[in-house]
Amino acid sequence: MHRREHSPALGRQRFDIRAFACQIGVGVETHFIYQPREKLMTTLFEEFRMGDITLKNRVVMAPLTRSRSPDDVATERVALYYTQRATAGLIVSEGTPISREGQGYLFNPGIFTPEQIAGWRLTTDSVHAVGGKMFAQIWHVGRVSHPSIQEGGKLPVSATTEPPVGATAFGYDAEGKPALVEPPAPRQLTTDEVSRIVGEFAQAAENAIEAGFDGVEIHGANGYLHEQFLNPLVNDRTDQYSASELKNRIRFTLEVIDAVVARIGANRVGIRISPYGQLFDMPLYDQIDETYTALATEIGARKLAYVHVMDQSGFPAPGKEDTGGGPNMAFITLLWAIKSKLPETAVILAGGMTRARAEQMINDGVIDLAAFGTAYISNPDLVARLKYNWPLNEAKRETFYGGGAEGYIDYAPHQG
Repeated sequence: MHRREHSPALGRQRFDIRAFACQIGVGVETHFIYQPREKLMTTLFEEFRMGDITLKNRVVMAPLTRSRSPDDVATERVALYYTQRATAGLIVSEGTPISREGQGYLFNPGIFTPEQIAGWRLTTDSVHAVGGKMFAQIWHVGRVSHPSIQEGGKLPVSATTEPPVGATAFGYDAEGKPALVEPPAPRQLTTDEVSRIVGEFAQAAENAIEAGFDGVEIHGANGYLHEQFLNPLVNDRTDQYSASELKNRIRFTLEVIDAVVARIGANRVGIRISPYGQLFDMPLYDQIDETYTALATEIGARKLAYVHVMDQSGFPAPGKEDTGGGPNMAFITLLWAIKSKLPETAVILAGGMTRARAEQMINDGVIDLAAFGTAYISNPDLVARLKYNWPLNEAKRETFYGGGAEGYIDYAPHQG
């Protein structure tokens, strides 16, 4: 498949949001006027109304794959892990597969069997018992999988037949041992099969509510199945889900949103997106702004609970050296555009988040909530640490994925 080099306009540049005295989003009419911090009272630690629930603060625990569920079922240890972190205004669970076909990593708790629903119920009951709120991130990895994970050793499925070059899944190697493995070229989904997967997302959402979650976040980011439909340099289909036209490019994602909303209600539904991200062989393309502005417009009309934007714009492209650049100006401009299309939908931003950056962007009106990822691994009391400027624990990276209690539930709270 032909891959175009991205335009220089899409390259990374250092960007200071304070310099945006007046920003007009891409293709949008709303003007956002910069207001000095001292004139605003919004803080990260205030309550926030999101849909029909009130969050006790604007801090979100971002989804974090931890691979701590040996039978793909959330355990008592998983429940303790999340309950330790329930001072967050909102917890978004680790990616939870909607089906065996949608799984790309071993030891991730799914949401498609009675045992998995019961396992998650222990977690949600525990989180609610201490006043927390929790959404399940429902997930289909598409081509980022491996036959060793798939039922009957089948090929992974995708919008395309192109393999994710340079990506890895977490499956079984030739000796049957858990290992990082290279995904093969996937099988392209037939048109009829796409509707089946839409239905599986809706069923997973219903299962999540049965498991006690307050809502669901559709995983539309990070190079997984939704992006495999959205990206015209990956999606090589010729049916109504092709990427050649904008309406077809976003069709699958909107069908999933509508099916999930019909099942559990718009006020319980969020979606995660990662425009300008390049994880798992997602090349940049010229229609990024057009695609995500159109998607945000449709989401705004549906009045979802939130859009969770993952900022990967400062990440180095696969195989490229990290030059230490900050957020991409094009990404920030698009973020303003997305926000303008969501008058009744909250915007969450994740990626490189600090207290200072979170408060500035909330005060500037470009986001409503701030998500923290890696910091939550080693700081279960992150809200208090941010609020009182206490130092953060250093995370043990060698314990991020797999293993037992070490590096998972053994991080101590701040000792005053």
